[in-house]
Amino acid sequence: MSTARGARARARIEVTAAIKDEARRQLAAEGAAKLSLRAVARELGMVSSALYRYFPSRDELLTALIIDAYDSLGEAAEAAHAKSAGESPAGQWVAVCEGVREWALARPHEYALIYGSPVPGYAAPDTTLPAASRAGRLLIRIVRDAYQDKGVAQWKLPAEVRPEARRMAEHFAPDLPPEMVAVLVGAWAQLFGLVSFEVFGQFNRVVEDRAVFFRHAAGQLAHHVGLVFPQSEEAAR
Repeated sequence: MSTARGARARARIEVTAAIKDEARRQLAAEGAAKLSLRAVARELGMVSSALYRYFPSRDELLTALIIDAYDSLGEAAEAAHAKSAGESPAGQWVAVCEGVREWALARPHEYALIYGSPVPGYAAPDTTLPAASRAGRLLIRIVRDAYQDKGVAQWKLPAEVRPEARRMAEHFAPDLPPEMVAVLVGAWAQLFGLVSFEVFGQFNRVVEDRAVFFRHAAGQLAHHVGLVFPQSEEAAR
């Protein structure tokens, strides 16, 4: 690559980062529904036509921000998992859940972008799916490893749920029993329900020691998906 082309590439990366940073600032101040390319361009001292060369539409900018948020959340979950490498699968599950919570509390506006109210007129494309699935697939991996090692407790499914459980298993974890995948999907929804209640203020005047409560709730979810804490970890909880 020539020096000039390399400089242009670096400049494009820098401008793209500046656009995203300003867009995130506007998300925090106004919310995703009011995100405007013209407003972003104005704050950066750019003409709108110049910004459109980086993001041709508001939706493309939103998509980039959503992918970044999901990837950042995934990285936080994966870092928490790496730190818990010496723990039991149940301990790793709780560590990942706590990593998700800590990320959400540190970046509430980005969390709201991916787990808050839908943005009117916007539909996320399939390109967001790999990033969106990172945290969920990590939880599946923890349960899969436990299942392949010593086995985990499994729930029985009512007959009317089995077809949907089979479909989810085929799509998300074909190497796990449908019963387990159905419970995993429910636990995933409950995890983000807990996080959302805290981020969006529904725990106000309800839960005071939220970190302790969350750790307990995450442990209950671990039990629910069939993971068991060894006595050494259970005593420390």
